[in-house]
Amino acid sequence: MINLAVIEIKDIIKYLVRITIVITIAISLTRYFLSFRTKVQDSAEGWSSYTLLSCLDKTIPSIKSINNSKQSQVEDKQKVKPLKLALGVELGMIDTVTNKIQEEQQVEETANKKDDSKEEPEKLEEAKTNLSTEVQNSGVPEKYTSTYKSVKIKNESNKKLTKEILTPNVEINTKNILIYHTHTCESYTPSKKYQYKKSGNYRTTDKTRSVVMVGTELAKYMKNYGYNVIHDETLYDYPAYNGSYERSLSNVKKILEKNKNTEVLFDIHRDAIADSSYAPTVKIGDEYAAQLMFVIGTDGGGEHKNWEKNLKFAIKIQEKANELYPGLFKPIILRNSRYNQHLAKGASIIEVGATGNTLDQCLVSMKYLSKVLSEI
Repeated sequence: MINLAVIEIKDIIKYLVRITIVITIAISLTRYFLSFRTKVQDSAEGWSSYTLLSCLDKTIPSIKSINNSKQSQVEDKQKVKPLKLALGVELGMIDTVTNKIQEEQQVEETANKKDDSKEEPEKLEEAKTNLSTEVQNSGVPEKYTSTYKSVKIKNESNKKLTKEILTPNVEINTKNILIYHTHTCESYTPSKKYQYKKSGNYRTTDKTRSVVMVGTELAKYMKNYGYNVIHDETLYDYPAYNGSYERSLSNVKKILEKNKNTEVLFDIHRDAIADSSYAPTVKIGDEYAAQLMFVIGTDGGGEHKNWEKNLKFAIKIQEKANELYPGLFKPIILRNSRYNQHLAKGASIIEVGATGNTLDQCLVSMKYLSKVLSEI
């Protein structure tokens, strides 16, 4: 950006007045010394003081008047030139300043228009309810250790789950949502519509072909329902996979410092099985959607006062999902690692499909997940 000092009108007028006075004094002194020199020359007797023009003036008076007129015009032009030049320079500076100000104003107005357009949610067709659902056979049996009503939980942590822990009596401010991706490059089986260049085994840096696109779709739908959504598309697992959670932790903290009322954090992944044999899918109406799964951490990997709230919030969401679209979610997995979920009361990992699913199916899932979230 160019830094531009804006000259106030009063300063410009003062500056021009000073320049004009200096030029006037200079012109007056010049004329005075020229006239003094002429008088000295005229006082000297002899032909050396005469030029051809002066001789003609003395001989033919009419020529003298013409010459005097031309000389007067030349002197007038000489008087005007310096002042005109000075004014021209100053006015040019004023024009430059004015043009720069106008250009900056136009850029600012354009930026504001762009920001306004970003704030306007895209009008999308909301997911319908009362649709038939059918879980497709994935070849992997469903496993769980605990239940709360229709919600199943597979407890892989060292925590003992009581009825109180599983009861979703938690109040979360869901108005503001942060979506991010610790494993940003995770991708799916290429489809006819979504081909991509691989940067690893079922991985790509193309954000329109990875889990980032899934987050983009969820953000669009949630904005359509009136939620405030921040979608962080930072690559945390590229070029290095190790240290992804440390990097996402650092940046998510900064985001939350600027958005202190955000209590819902969705870290969107896909299941890590790295082949196309596993594609958990549910048919909803006439559409095929990738199944979803909550992964909730505990304090086994460090201080984590929010883990029970995180679990309760996941149960609350999944209970509503089982009511609207049975089979959209697989059993919740509870683990010892905290997965940065200590940062908020409503934090979770959502695994969207697996390597065998297509991006098409995962985008369909976001339409139905957004409907569930809007209903809780």
